[in-house]
Amino acid sequence: MSIARHDPTSILSQAVEHGDTVYLAGIVAKDLKKDVKGQTKEIVDEIDRLLVKCGSGKSKVLSATIWVTDIRNRTAMNEVWNAWVDPRNLPARACVEAKLADPSALVEIMVIAAK
Repeated sequence: MSIARHDPTSILSQAVEHGDTVYLAGIVAKDLKKDVKGQTKEIVDEIDRLLVKCGSGKSKVLSATIWVTDIRNRTAMNEVWNAWVDPRNLPARACVEAKLADPSALVEIMVIAAK
């Protein structure tokens, strides 16, 4: 099976396709001055862009791993997540509190999707 890598940086590819599966790197917002809702919205918009680029979409997300820097922000993050996620095709999901590489980042999301 071939492997396609998209939007590479010096250390990773933002998306990798292998067979009928799409793997996205952990995504953080570019505008880190936004609150947790603003950052989450920016992240899910980028997830949409990458999934479409790979021939997939949010209805095909299989799993999501979400990191928040303060678990008290989980409710606000979930408001944006719930408005975005396909309610008929909910993925497996974990949400945990963790320090992120950039202290201004409040949330990071990584997904795996089918094509």
